[in-house]
Amino acid sequence: MTSETRQRPASAAASGLLAGAALAAIGVSVLLTIVIGLLGPSPMVPGLSGPGWQPPYSLDVHPDPHLTIALAAVALVLGGLGLLAALAARTGVPRAWARRLVVAGCLAAGVLAFLPPSGSADHLNYAAYGRMVTLGVNPYTHGAIALPGDPVAAAVEAPWREEPSVYGPVATALHALASWVGGDSLRLTIFVLALFNAAAFIATALLIDRFTRHDPALRLRAALLWAANPLLLYHLVAGLHVDTLAVACMVAALLARSRPVGSGLLLGLGVAVKLNAGLVALGPAWELRRRPGRLAVMAGCAVAVVVAGYAIVGTEAIEPLTRTSKAISHASFWKLVQGWLQDLVGVGSAYRGEIQIGSLLVLALVTWSLLRLATRTRQSAAPGSSEGLSAPVVAAALAVAYVFATPYVLPWYDGLAFGMLALVGASAVDSFVVAHLLALSLAYLPARVEGQPEDLEWLRTVLRPQIGWVLLALTIALVVSAWRAGGRVRTRPASGAPRP
Repeated sequence: MTSETRQRPASAAASGLLAGAALAAIGVSVLLTIVIGLLGPSPMVPGLSGPGWQPPYSLDVHPDPHLTIALAAVALVLGGLGLLAALAARTGVPRAWARRLVVAGCLAAGVLAFLPPSGSADHLNYAAYGRMVTLGVNPYTHGAIALPGDPVAAAVEAPWREEPSVYGPVATALHALASWVGGDSLRLTIFVLALFNAAAFIATALLIDRFTRHDPALRLRAALLWAANPLLLYHLVAGLHVDTLAVACMVAALLARSRPVGSGLLLGLGVAVKLNAGLVALGPAWELRRRPGRLAVMAGCAVAVVVAGYAIVGTEAIEPLTRTSKAISHASFWKLVQGWLQDLVGVGSAYRGEIQIGSLLVLALVTWSLLRLATRTRQSAAPGSSEGLSAPVVAAALAVAYVFATPYVLPWYDGLAFGMLALVGASAVDSFVVAHLLALSLAYLPARVEGQPEDLEWLRTVLRPQIGWVLLALTIALVVSAWRAGGRVRTRPASGAPRP
């Protein structure tokens, strides 16, 4: 036996051990996320009014605030590191495990739907906006404060009580439907929203799994990136964020793009849930650029859905979007840029316009770097092929570039990037996006203002702003890595090129 053959079993054994440890860390992370909701109201879990027999359910033990935040921190770190390790050691995971991971992730999502949402208080806003619709108040011109004494609207936390909705008409319609079912019960209203959300997450997992079933390696990676992703289960499912619905529509639209009408309708629904999901539509548009007839049908259907939705809710729904588009989140590296500009030029201006222009330039740079890498990878794998980049590849590049470049970013925004990445081939971009989400997750631990222990205020005032440096470093590293990888791919002989 040669030294080379001896090294291969050793390497396989090491990969297997790493994969086993990674999957264990992912499993513990998901269990801790479930425990946080099961414990009931805490700094991580807003309380829900309504009859106790109604779902969602919890033990209502009022745990120590420090305990629940510590559980969340451990869940995030274990989940993020476990996911990074699992992606790096995929060869050590039996390919048959892909289906098991999908099933496990879907079961976890189902369980979380029956537990109180955790991590943020956005779901309280959703319930209030739906309540406004059922009571005849326009959620696009009024905040929860417009319903004084209302049992649902009163639960909205600072600083959002005066803020009107920034969500699309389809999201608002679902909020209203949940409110119609829940009535005066905040608890039941939230449960209906959780069912919608969990169903969207599970449907996305099943669609991605079906799309990747022809390639066992791709299927396993897709299961890790979406269905069994502990960070997405933490934010999108346990956190009950509307982004899940938008991602579900966009994944379905990409997979249905051979049918322009259906794909266009799904694209329109996704945009009418949350506007930033519209970046995905540029993927099918690029793929169909030489087929103007099909492109016109798809675009026409998408625009018709969006226009019809906003025609129903009124043009007032547009104004909150224009206002929030200029916002800069505290963990964004653009907050650092804003501070530098104010130190250099003066504090009299927020420099939001300049930062918007800068973010568009960064968006273009990151997108170009990723598409350059994808193009050269395809050319190296299939020399002489005239086939261009597919819609999922273009959509993934744009979604990743968006979450890295936008001035206003929150952890659950990364869900769109993961949904798109799960549809394309593996690359180093996977690890960058996982690291990005992990950093943002720690910055918003938790993403609530009310009910936080005073001695942990440094998490918001010190740690959160410093995460901007991490995000800046990740953005620079992503561009450099994509550029260098693209150069290596171009010079590599075709016979040794990896498949994209």
